[in-house]
Amino acid sequence: MPAVKPLVYLVLGAAGSGRREVLIDLIAGGLEPSDQPLVLLSDHEAADPADKKLPNVQRWTWRDDALVTPALGTANRVFLVTDGRTNPVDQVEAFKPWLEANGAELARVILVVHCQLAEQTPALIAWYEACVHFADVVLLNRREGVPNKWLSDFQGRFKDQFYPCLMEFVKAGRVKNPLLVLDPQARRMSHYFDDDVEWVSADGDDGDESDEDRPEGDEEVEMVPEEDPYLIRDAANRRKKIIPDIAKYLAGA
Repeated sequence: MPAVKPLVYLVLGAAGSGRREVLIDLIAGGLEPSDQPLVLLSDHEAADPADKKLPNVQRWTWRDDALVTPALGTANRVFLVTDGRTNPVDQVEAFKPWLEANGAELARVILVVHCQLAEQTPALIAWYEACVHFADVVLLNRREGVPNKWLSDFQGRFKDQFYPCLMEFVKAGRVKNPLLVLDPQARRMSHYFDDDVEWVSADGDDGDESDEDRPEGDEEVEMVPEEDPYLIRDAANRRKKIIPDIAKYLAGA
């Protein structure tokens, strides 16, 4: 019988957003006693008192545009916390081949939002939009002093566009239902991690036109795999969708 693939949770968010505290709650309230968790923190993330409350903490590093981690060993639940000071899209892109190389399976992408930072820095909304695009769960943290209208508007921005992700509040580092957050059901907008490839026409058409509807003499439409909008690059290998450099806004975090 083949070994069960470890379930991996990718945890997005800016440095200082409280991701460690949230993980402590999720692991304590959402895992079985028989589970063997592993928490992977970026080697660029400073040590934090909360680290002592996390089980089996190890470090990963960024090398040649790839995620390099210790062996997963016997861990069956892995929480990979991204570097909260660098581009999350680069890390998401590298995460998929890392999953395949380690024989692991994506459980969910979890985003922890630093609401105070986002409310005080409107330029970062584009950064958070990119993260929400990939996220199955969005946890609104660090809400002290943030107006209710801003919180409502932030959620409405994505609900109005029919984003399927689950949005929950964090209170004192805790979520209402850890089991719901960790349930490995895809709810993300992005198809990057999907097994079934979506196909689109090379010229940008949706490709739904049947042969009978196509005008006589028209050539057959060439279909190509759909590419995630945040991962598309131009001829100079630069991303077409640019997001803010989060490090510029985290001087004290």
